[in-house]
Amino acid sequence: MRLADIQFLFGYDRWATARVLDTAVGVDDETWSSPDVIGERGLGGILVHALGAHQRWRHSLSGSAEMPTPERGPLPTIEELRVAWLDEWPALDAWLASLEDGSMELVDDGLPYWQLLAHVVNHGTQHRSEAAALLTTAGRSPGDLGLLDYAEALVSREP
Repeated sequence: MRLADIQFLFGYDRWATARVLDTAVGVDDETWSSPDVIGERGLGGILVHALGAHQRWRHSLSGSAEMPTPERGPLPTIEELRVAWLDEWPALDAWLASLEDGSMELVDDGLPYWQLLAHVVNHGTQHRSEAAALLTTAGRSPGDLGLLDYAEALVSREP
């Protein structure tokens, strides 16, 4: 897999995550903060976990000793979580820009980077789908979040 393919996948990840976060703005406190809705998490916990996993993978693969765990802190507001994602995305872009196509074949724990990075995007998809289901149940569907929806939005230059 080429670096451009991974960058496309992370572009999709950002687009879909932003749609879910935008839809979550204004959700009632009970919907946001309820635990034990899907596994031990509710809407807010799911989205905080998705951020934490994203951060930990980036830190790990970039060789950083820091391992962020936002899930262990108090549940942030949706606005605080959006700000955290707005900090994460440029950090990811900078790290991806430091890589080359050959970097996708580097191996970490027996797996090539491209597989690990594809996993990060896929993990985000899992949790976005959980969040989207909870938002839809609350009458706030984020709409279609599929990869092809993102690709079509790129072609039509939609936000």
